[in-house]
Amino acid sequence: MTKAFLFLICILISFKSSCQQQVPLNEKHYLDSLQHILQKKIPDSSRANTNFLLVEYWKFKDTLKSRAYLDAGMAAAKNDSYLKALVLFYQGQYYFNWNKPKASVAFKKAEEALSRFSTKKAYVKRAASWYNYALMNMDKMGYDFITKITLEKSIPIAEKAGDPSRVAYYYTQLATILMNNYQFSKAASYNEKAISLLEKKDPGSTDLLFSYLTGVSIYSYDNQTEKARLLLEKAQKLLKPYPSSLNYPLYYNNEALYYSTIKSYDKALGSIDKGIALAKKYNQKQLYQQFFFRRYDVYQQQKEYGKARQILLDIVKEGTLTAKINDRATIYSELSKINEKLGDYKEAYHWLSKYSQTSDSISSDQTKVKINELETRYSSAKSQQKIQTLQSENRQAQLSARNDSLYKLILGMGCLFLLLLLVFVLLTARSRRKLAQQREINYRQQLSEMERKNQLKITKAMLEGEELERERVARDLHDGLGGMLSGVKIGLSGWTDTQPGISDDKDLHRIIGQLDTSVTELRRIARNMVPETLLKFGLETALKDLCEFYMRDGLLITSEMFGIQKNIAMNVQLNIYRIVQELISNAIKHAHADNLILQCSQNENTIFVTFEDNGRGFDMTSLSGKKGMGLDNLRNRIAFLQGKFEVHSAPGEGTSINIELKTSTDE
Repeated sequence: MTKAFLFLICILISFKSSCQQQVPLNEKHYLDSLQHILQKKIPDSSRANTNFLLVEYWKFKDTLKSRAYLDAGMAAAKNDSYLKALVLFYQGQYYFNWNKPKASVAFKKAEEALSRFSTKKAYVKRAASWYNYALMNMDKMGYDFITKITLEKSIPIAEKAGDPSRVAYYYTQLATILMNNYQFSKAASYNEKAISLLEKKDPGSTDLLFSYLTGVSIYSYDNQTEKARLLLEKAQKLLKPYPSSLNYPLYYNNEALYYSTIKSYDKALGSIDKGIALAKKYNQKQLYQQFFFRRYDVYQQQKEYGKARQILLDIVKEGTLTAKINDRATIYSELSKINEKLGDYKEAYHWLSKYSQTSDSISSDQTKVKINELETRYSSAKSQQKIQTLQSENRQAQLSARNDSLYKLILGMGCLFLLLLLVFVLLTARSRRKLAQQREINYRQQLSEMERKNQLKITKAMLEGEELERERVARDLHDGLGGMLSGVKIGLSGWTDTQPGISDDKDLHRIIGQLDTSVTELRRIARNMVPETLLKFGLETALKDLCEFYMRDGLLITSEMFGIQKNIAMNVQLNIYRIVQELISNAIKHAHADNLILQCSQNENTIFVTFEDNGRGFDMTSLSGKKGMGLDNLRNRIAFLQGKFEVHSAPGEGTSINIELKTSTDE
């Protein structure tokens, strides 16, 4: 799956967190057991707890039943202070799916009431209260808020409870948040921790199922399809004995994602159809609409743009997935792109305008920084706890050794004077040595700077000479040899008209055809040597024209230009054009790619070029020290523009190249 479809992640956490319900996979047995308990004569505390579990079970399926069990639980709680605190928690569960403000208030009050108890059960519910409170406020507070609550409240409290399963659950939630912000490596790390804990402590649990499915999402978006497949098979094995589980819609969503990633589109559509039916049955509104978005992704990958556009319009009209500003901006952007592909440029401009207005208020980079900051703060807090434990142990050891230290102090004072004198002599000698070394370093830096400037001048002269020679040769070819060949063709054609009977000669016509082909090939070579489009219309138009020039059946080149200015010096434009030309040529000639993506953008005096292909790729270690005319030209031109570049590739996985160039160079 290419980066162009990573936008699917942006609405993942909002439905994934809300649809995860703490109900055992064997729901029928679970429900029958709870109802059987209520039919017995049991203490009020057991009756209250059983009713509370049924509140959570029915909160998605039937709110009337959920309310009835909440009332029964409240009646059984009576004057028990802990059970009264639980009443607040399950009030939040009752409102969870349809009244977020009331649920938020209930969970906050529950946490405050539960904080007076120091039992394991109280800690577990406190951690859940904090996390559910964050979920209810995520729309207005953002991902950084739920990350902060998870790292600073839910995980530490769950650890305090000594419940590995609960800790693993919040690791999975944190992995989902990190995945939502494209940090796949960190997300995979936390989710692997969760799976490791749950497979040891709670195999066969709902939490383990969620961790498996979260891993499927992470590895699918990160194009690690084999890992995704293994986790999908484990999730399927867990669910298979329970065909009526309300977790099947979430499973089918991840199954569709996996099939879409490996381009098995018919299987993906089959999974989507199954998921839509079950999500509607179980009243999972957010997930129900997400399946339509997943279907849109499949259609646009199949280039069925008409069907894809209609799905997006229906999503906008329905409104569930456009409630959040990030999701709304994503859908507007996709509508603009899909209308452009359909040739409806007026409609594409309309949705692009709406996307621009929406995206002005989004600060995703800031959110990512905050999430990283919170995650770092959490790691630091864990380290600080260890440090405090060690300090406590050291303090005890220091108390027992105080008398011995006093004796050693007297002896040490005598040695200290001698040591200070020795240190003074050594520091003086070291200072003089460092001063001499610094002078030598300064001289070397000056020499290096002079060498760099001379190298730039040489490179500039080489490149300018190369372009001048290209221009001269192209002019000679086009005006000289091209004109001569055209003249030969015209003369030969005229001669045949004057020779009766020879105009039907097949060999003569073949020779004239070869002359036509030669003239066309000569003009192509001349055009390639001196890009007239660049001289007349500028860099942006020239690069688009270059991409179109290389395209043919079986070769797709997608180009995107953002903010390219027209006042860039011509020699800079020409070097950027040659760099892109070399990239495309290498991808076609050596990588045998059939799908290329070129993105160019400008920020003040810096040009950013991103180039990706789906070719055969190569081993990165083979790039070190490798020589070649094309590679040397690329390096020389990038060095001349004071730029830098990164290459990411692996055999069979295509190549990604990021280049940063300056539009003004030092002379």
